[in-house]
Amino acid sequence: MILASGSPRRLELLRQMGFSPVVRPANIDETPRPGESPTELVLRLARQKALACEKDLPDGLRGQVVVAADTTVWIDGLELGKPRDDKDARAMLVRLSGRTHHVSTGVCVLAAERESSFVETSSVTFFELSPEQIDAYVQSGEPRDKAGAYGIQGRGRLLVSGIEGDYFNIVGLPVARLARELDALLGVGPGSGASVVCGALRGEPCQDR
Repeated sequence: MILASGSPRRLELLRQMGFSPVVRPANIDETPRPGESPTELVLRLARQKALACEKDLPDGLRGQVVVAADTTVWIDGLELGKPRDDKDARAMLVRLSGRTHHVSTGVCVLAAERESSFVETSSVTFFELSPEQIDAYVQSGEPRDKAGAYGIQGRGRLLVSGIEGDYFNIVGLPVARLARELDALLGVGPGSGASVVCGALRGEPCQDR
């Protein structure tokens, strides 16, 4: 498998599924288009990353499954990317305080000259955050490279009062749906011994499937 992303979180999630991906991030223009919704954006970027990665693969890696993903945090139709600075991070956290926002991940899988693309969206609700709590979190430095200025897998978990949907989608990769999309794309039934889902549940490494 080829992972067209430099995200250490996505890499770890795939390893937990039994894969040993080759990491080859794709550099593309991620500028949103006018009028493009957050879900349209992440789906387009995931597809562009996958196609760009596949195009640049050396001969020794061609034919491998390519997985690309892009995740965004959004509220009131507004995408919240990575904060520009600590002031911007505080503003994002103030906006999210006491409210429910959404995390959408676009995923594109290329295998055997076929493609599967989808978007998974989860909802996250924050506690009401005091100015002191926001300042403490910003001072930790964790928000600086996180979309929406928080990481649910880190200290940011203390901000969250509840979630609806796939937790791992919020981390950056909806692995349960990805496994099923891989089975469908490769024409493997749920009862087959070669099933990605069954193999991952048994704890088998991917080369045994």
